[in-house]
Amino acid sequence: MTISAAAPRWIAALIALAAAQPLLAASRDYPVKPVIVVVPAPRGGGTDIFARELAKIVEEDLKQAVIIDNKPRGGGTDGVSKAVAAEPDGYTLAFVWNSPLTAKPLSSQVPYTPKSYQAVMSVGFSSYVLCVQPDFPAATAQTFLEEIKARPGRYTFGNDGVGGTLHLAGERIFQQVGAKVQAVPYVGSTDTARNFLAGQVDIYGGSLSTILPHMRDGKAKCLLLTSAAGNPAVPEAGGLDSVGLGKAETVLWWGLIAPAGLPAAVSSRLEAAFMKAAATDRFKAMMSKQGATLAIRNGQETAAMIETEAQALKTVADTLGLQRQ
Repeated sequence: MTISAAAPRWIAALIALAAAQPLLAASRDYPVKPVIVVVPAPRGGGTDIFARELAKIVEEDLKQAVIIDNKPRGGGTDGVSKAVAAEPDGYTLAFVWNSPLTAKPLSSQVPYTPKSYQAVMSVGFSSYVLCVQPDFPAATAQTFLEEIKARPGRYTFGNDGVGGTLHLAGERIFQQVGAKVQAVPYVGSTDTARNFLAGQVDIYGGSLSTILPHMRDGKAKCLLLTSAAGNPAVPEAGGLDSVGLGKAETVLWWGLIAPAGLPAAVSSRLEAAFMKAAATDRFKAMMSKQGATLAIRNGQETAAMIETEAQALKTVADTLGLQRQ
């Protein structure tokens, strides 16, 4: 139906209101069918474990099945792409870690931008750690930074690949203190640890859980965390606050996003339900078991965190001269 320019405005308003009624009703009754949560990571990894536990808990609140759909290709970007291209009706979401949102877009061409999605909430984080060989001439976070600064280009830094979150997190710290190292890219923390333990690189940069057993066996000295605060599991590794670099914090965190344009009622329903699920003792125990720190944020807080981190990592990437491939 076409409204002529001469038609009264109230007629056009009534027609617009009538057209919006199905959407308003759908939002009010949400959810009326299963919700799909895309996990852009392999089954069995930390992101997948957290997503599945959260899904089981939140089903009780939403009164609908919450189905996990793993799409691990592209370092997380494939799954994010598919999720944010879905209808913004609340029935397709993505549970992600930060790299596909803040790091990957700096070194890879991705078919989405921050305007393609909206943050729903986030659950917590885990620090990365920098470790050195047992005979490295430093025993504290401070002396570690002093040593690498004093010998520019002398030490090799094994990391998660060019433009990876840990690569940029490490370089962010090194740039802050004026240190230069030789970055050596690998495929994730496991590959980095394997080569580090074989003596191929001087510095391991990766997840704490991967290197912790080897640290306890005396095969690595873990000296610096990428979080502001320390971690009781590695008391010998200083947090960035301990060396005056707290503002350079970059951690691994997890959150829930949705296609941009969710109806406000649906967005609020999801935010409340998932935040409630994350606050349960059951989910807290799961986070603790995986060595992660619970830090629940709402959608607005998570969006601000994404923006701040993306800007900080872009500065690092620009300084390194990284180009999107």
